[in-house]
Amino acid sequence: MPDLPPNDPRQYDVLADEWWRPAGAFEMLHWIAEARARLVPPAARPGAVLVDIGCGAGLLAPHLRGKGYRHVGVDLVGSALRQATRHGVEPVRGDATRLPLADRVADVVSAGELLEHVPDLSAAVAEACRVLRPGGLLVLDTLNATLASRLIAVELGERLPVAPRGIHDPALFVRPQRLVAECARHGVRLAVRGLRPSVFSLIDWLVRAPLRRSAPDRALWKPRRRMVPTWSTSVLYQGRGVKVG
Repeated sequence: MPDLPPNDPRQYDVLADEWWRPAGAFEMLHWIAEARARLVPPAARPGAVLVDIGCGAGLLAPHLRGKGYRHVGVDLVGSALRQATRHGVEPVRGDATRLPLADRVADVVSAGELLEHVPDLSAAVAEACRVLRPGGLLVLDTLNATLASRLIAVELGERLPVAPRGIHDPALFVRPQRLVAECARHGVRLAVRGLRPSVFSLIDWLVRAPLRRSAPDRALWKPRRRMVPTWSTSVLYQGRGVKVG
């Protein structure tokens, strides 16, 4: 990895080959995307639109198949958007704080593993809520601004092959109370809950990761659900809220 500042978007170009590599640097993002997709119901109408802010290489796409959405992905990183396109995502290059989309175009807005990377949280939340139609659903996940989150996600996670070194800036981590308040300002009633890897997933990851790297096509057992809800929001948490009309 070149010597780039923490949270620098250029890291994603350097790591472009990692998005879909088995047991790659972004493996846990696949787990979290699957958990986020479980919050999204099937589309309630033909032509329903899901706007995926910070879509990366389209990791959410496989978990939305069959749900009936037109999947529009917004991201700053061109190399990631090119991969997202190959997975059925309609790519839009843009900033989360200035979305190049009209008001009220989305039935669902997803903001997964995004808000802890955005310097202007208020603007990002305002934009996510702006493009959401009344009655629409906002789903998200992010990291809490706690010592536990910093220790696990940064000090430990970036030293193990869980997250790339320097991918986070802990100063941008988001307290749930602030996020709930920001959403409420724009008419979205957000409920939050903690999210963590299942015990079996951690065992599988620790024991079998070297095998997956050496033989990625080999059929290996894996848990049905890698991420599970938890009462504690001290590290990683999900949010789900509906925009009132």
